[in-house]
Amino acid sequence: MALILTVLEIVAPVGLLGAIGFFWVKLGHEYRIEFITRLSMTLSVPALIFTALMKTSIDPAALTALTLAAIAAYLVLTGVFWAVLQLAGMPRRTYLPPLIFGNTGNVGLPLALFAFGEAGFAYALVVFAVMAIFSFTFGVWMVSGGGSPLRALKEPVTWATLLGALFLWQGWHTPDWLTNSLSLLGQIAIPVMLITLGVAVARLNAGRLGRAFWLSLLRAAICLGVAVLIGLWFELEPVAFAVLILQVTTPVAVTSYMLAAKYGADADAVAGLVIASTLLSVVTLPLTLGFLI
Repeated sequence: MALILTVLEIVAPVGLLGAIGFFWVKLGHEYRIEFITRLSMTLSVPALIFTALMKTSIDPAALTALTLAAIAAYLVLTGVFWAVLQLAGMPRRTYLPPLIFGNTGNVGLPLALFAFGEAGFAYALVVFAVMAIFSFTFGVWMVSGGGSPLRALKEPVTWATLLGALFLWQGWHTPDWLTNSLSLLGQIAIPVMLITLGVAVARLNAGRLGRAFWLSLLRAAICLGVAVLIGLWFELEPVAFAVLILQVTTPVAVTSYMLAAKYGADADAVAGLVIASTLLSVVTLPLTLGFLI
């Protein structure tokens, strides 16, 4: 019973804020998702990443190990899902990015914070940054059918991650007035991302939900297996190991749908994956958290 209550305390805030966004839209209120997303990814999320890395007390070597493990995990997932789609005869342009990239921001960051505290949150930011950079390069290249993989260099998240890592490595700190300002800006990121997740799900037009559910089940099993194997291979310490599993097994990112719609891929099929994997995560994420904690 104590374990169930602990998991509920972790999951409930995520579900509640997502539900607020969902019902806000269903009640007919305005929510400019593109503006909010740009505000988050340009200002609040980079500020959150930079300050968290700068202020963390985690050994840089442990963060480096997790960074390498996250890179390895996403590379392995890319190869595995590429083969799965090839065997199934399904278009990689539509299905590969959503199968690889989980919702490490909207879902993974708050869950890691509530489940594992500030240390878990710092680890989760590392995995989120790796995923975001991979998504802005390979993900955009895949769904758009081409383009420059250097797009990630234009993203504030990339520079916030690099600067945060540099400050952590050198032991530098910004002046208190700037640190406090950046921290305040970063604090809006998590609640805004969760509300935006609910809004996005409420507006999705799902397609081919039958296929989406079996793909989501397969994705959940593969992601879990890859995360466990990579974490063991890199001999991650317990919290980093748990965060890697949590982040890699998050449901399909809403940004995958936004990219599919922007670049002319099958957006309805991706929307089905977002909805199916999100619904499935209502069961899988509490079970995963119950095992990890």
